[in-house]
Amino acid sequence: MEKYKFIDLFAGIGGFHLGLHNEGCECVFASEIDKYARETYTKNFKKLSPNLFKNNNFNDDITAIEEECIKKEIPDFDILCGGFPCQPFSQAGYKKGFEDDRGNLFFHIAKIIEKKQPKAFFLENVRHLESHDKGKTFSTIQKVITEDLGYSFYTKILKASDFGLPQHRPRIFIVGFKDDVFEKDDEKKFKFPTPKKELDFTMSDVWEGQCSRDVGLTLRVGGRGSPIDDRRNWDGYYVNGEVKRLTPKEGKKMQGFPDSFIFPVTNAQAMKQLGNSVAVPVIQAIAKNIINYMEKL
Repeated sequence: MEKYKFIDLFAGIGGFHLGLHNEGCECVFASEIDKYARETYTKNFKKLSPNLFKNNNFNDDITAIEEECIKKEIPDFDILCGGFPCQPFSQAGYKKGFEDDRGNLFFHIAKIIEKKQPKAFFLENVRHLESHDKGKTFSTIQKVITEDLGYSFYTKILKASDFGLPQHRPRIFIVGFKDDVFEKDDEKKFKFPTPKKELDFTMSDVWEGQCSRDVGLTLRVGGRGSPIDDRRNWDGYYVNGEVKRLTPKEGKKMQGFPDSFIFPVTNAQAMKQLGNSVAVPVIQAIAKNIINYMEKL
């Protein structure tokens, strides 16, 4: 099987990178603007993907690449990956959408797809993207992908708990392919992976003690330390009858990162980074189906 190359946009701490690397793909370009997330990314991927750093292809601002320079400055690749900023479309971000500069980052993705013509793309966002502005935002994204760029468009909301992790974390995933000959064939067209029936481990396993929940709350960025019975609480749990707060040790297990994953930053930064991250097993399961589909095409 061919070793596919991918780029990792809005890379965070590398959830996409880890998921696709585990499926035998090579990261040839990445971009992340947050300096603390860049520290974590570099610490964990410099040995795993040395050429990315040797070739100075860890970019710190994707918007700084001028449209006419995209072809030259971004290496050729097969799959574009991106958990593009979700705050403009989320409840926490007041749902400003494309009015927010971060929402407009989708159009940078579109421009890269237009200029580089990859075989596939793989995007992630909050589930509210689908209903934002009465569906107009999502319709715009779909129109750009299908009509302007000529790619197929598959979408599904999946939870981290669908793939063995003890965390709800519903997210929308969008996948598309260039020259998708099976797009209109229900039997052969791309399908998202089937959810698992059981968890790989529970919150009691995460805490190494008796937790009142089998499946944890969705990791978030803000609101740490809210009272445990507050609706905003996401990091407080009853463990062995006592209230305990999540640390990066538990957080990375809930997101599917290996125990060997290192955070060279403060615990507060690490928790923020985990709250912004994708769940690795979900990414890996979808990536596997993308690769198999590309082989068919």
